[in-house]
Amino acid sequence: MPAPSKATVLSSSDAVAHLASYQCLDGLSVKDLMDSRVHGGLTYNDFLMLPGKIDFPASDVITDTRITRNVVLKTPFMSSPMDTVTETDMAISLALLGGIGVIHHNQSPESQAAMVRAVKRHENGFIADPVVFSPNHTVADVLDIKARLGFCGIPITETGCLGAKLVGVVTSRDVQFESPETLLGEFMTTSLVTAPQGVTLAEANQILRSSKKGKLPIVDDQGRLTSLLARSDLLKNQNYPLASKNPNSKQLYAAAAVGTRPSDRERLKLLVEAGLDIVVLDSSQGNSVFQIDMIQWIKQTFPKLEVIAGNVVTREQAANLIAAGADALRVGMGSGSICITQEVMAVGRPQATAVFAVAEFASKFGIPVIADGGISNVGHIVKALSLGASAVMMGGLLAGTTEAPGEYFYHDGKRVKSYRGMGSLEAMEQGRPSASDQANGKPGSTKHAPRLSSKSHENAATTRYFSESSAVKVAQGVSGDVQDKGSVTAFVPYLHVGVQHSLQDIGVRSVSELQAGVKEGRVRFEIRTPSAQVEGGVHGLHSYTKRLYA
Repeated sequence: MPAPSKATVLSSSDAVAHLASYQCLDGLSVKDLMDSRVHGGLTYNDFLMLPGKIDFPASDVITDTRITRNVVLKTPFMSSPMDTVTETDMAISLALLGGIGVIHHNQSPESQAAMVRAVKRHENGFIADPVVFSPNHTVADVLDIKARLGFCGIPITETGCLGAKLVGVVTSRDVQFESPETLLGEFMTTSLVTAPQGVTLAEANQILRSSKKGKLPIVDDQGRLTSLLARSDLLKNQNYPLASKNPNSKQLYAAAAVGTRPSDRERLKLLVEAGLDIVVLDSSQGNSVFQIDMIQWIKQTFPKLEVIAGNVVTREQAANLIAAGADALRVGMGSGSICITQEVMAVGRPQATAVFAVAEFASKFGIPVIADGGISNVGHIVKALSLGASAVMMGGLLAGTTEAPGEYFYHDGKRVKSYRGMGSLEAMEQGRPSASDQANGKPGSTKHAPRLSSKSHENAATTRYFSESSAVKVAQGVSGDVQDKGSVTAFVPYLHVGVQHSLQDIGVRSVSELQAGVKEGRVRFEIRTPSAQVEGGVHGLHSYTKRLYA
């Protein structure tokens, strides 16, 4: 190719200015990308975002996001309310790491409420409703609290009630060598360090640091217990700076799923009593009279409870739930790795198109949307955020972690855990024991849940798919297994840093800046052909090892 003549070569100093001669920026705007009449329905793999300019470190990227009208998280990560994904351990761990886990409801209401209670008690500022015993309680009572709730530092009052005169404290060291029948009054610690009612949280934390005690009781001017502060919570504040906490109570946020049947109203009452902050109405097709009635009832009965409604994939579905009073929408139908709704029912929508359509509409009313399904890697998370999602809900990506319910086993030489869709026949079967009756670590169990007697309960899978009255159950999901991913304490930080680096490549410093850039046309996209998708993955190697993080 001949070299251009000097007359046609522009000065390199004019390169940036010359960009103004083009009619538009390189790539596609989001509206051009998501035009279904041109490109059809798109999934996350069907497009890429174009890089921007980097003038800041990835560590400066802010991932704060609003997941409901009134709840803001430090990271856009949520776990799905599935019985092989989210119970106590997942909910606590994810909240400590800046996300939130939605506790499934394929279990008895009492067991689910116990899980919510365990999340709320895990980390506190001032504990307004501490467990309180009297001197006549026994070591066995303390050990029971330890087994169910995970702690045993307990204040002792004259009557065993909050508001009575404080007479002592019992800790784990006190009960180590005592018989279960021993009365607490015989060995409780009576030399106490306390703080007066009205002390600020900062002042109380300072007293706790200097006293080197495990618990700091807060008392009124007559020595009556009013609240409690725990040293373990100070350590958690240092170790988990992104923790998702209610700004008023300083407790971890707790979220749980319920259905839309009459019995779910009684279930929800138990969950609210346990301290629930966010309820997710769990339905494969959220645009129903059942869900609309449920939203309206919740808003009348529990006006401070945040309601995430769904699932939806169209503007028309979203409009009805927004009008009913939903605080957020869950978007997705048939896009999950274990979901076969689109195949079996011929109903649903490609996930990227669904997220964009619903988010664009819901944003006009200040309603956040949560992209539920189809998330397989960091790139999918960022793509969902770019299309308007405030957070992503993950099932398969978190299944197989240490904190997910279930026991590890070996399949074809690989260490795996079971993972099933809530639309699978296995999940719809009523024969499984209730959550609290299974061994620790198995689906439907938690080490923090009380050991309740076996009790029948409505199957969450059948109500989710409107199948409870059907003589023949039609599966909309499958059962399988997923490879061991280790603990979420390592995996979720990898996702978080990955999102930060992705936003850095795009040239934006926050999720809000990403979405503003997309809306204004500054963040650009490109369609990926099948060949481009092959090119963008690992190819041309005889073998390779794929390590995601270290």
